[in-house]
Amino acid sequence: MNIPFLAGWRRRHDDAERGASVTVPPEVDPEGVAELLSECELLRSQAASAGLELDDSARSLEALDQLLPRWRDDPEELPWLGNDAGLYLGTVIVRTVPGAVWQVWPNGQPVVKLATGREINVVEAGLDWAISGAPELSQVYAEASEG
Repeated sequence: MNIPFLAGWRRRHDDAERGASVTVPPEVDPEGVAELLSECELLRSQAASAGLELDDSARSLEALDQLLPRWRDDPEELPWLGNDAGLYLGTVIVRTVPGAVWQVWPNGQPVVKLATGREINVVEAGLDWAISGAPELSQVYAEASEG
């Protein structure tokens, strides 16, 4: 199937994996990027089916940590859910920790940069959480909020 949009996306991501620099055009709105990263549809759907509304707060991270990890039964869904968990964690940090911003590494990986300069690979933390439950999302948030 030939989908021009997808071909362009693949080309950019293949270049990023080879170490090429990823640049965000100046006309791209940082708020728009943050909004896109905050969608996390799979995670929000899983949480809603468990009766949990994700409101982009630290409390919601604590509630996610308490969910039964039913997603571990589906090896195909696990990495997607982990990715969403990391992006959601990043969203909560960026929205609630002063000075925290989204940053994209040259390989295309979104990370959160704190005001101190420390970078948190939230996607990696989300994958670890989805696979093993540790570190807890609320723990990563607590460390980020301390600086």
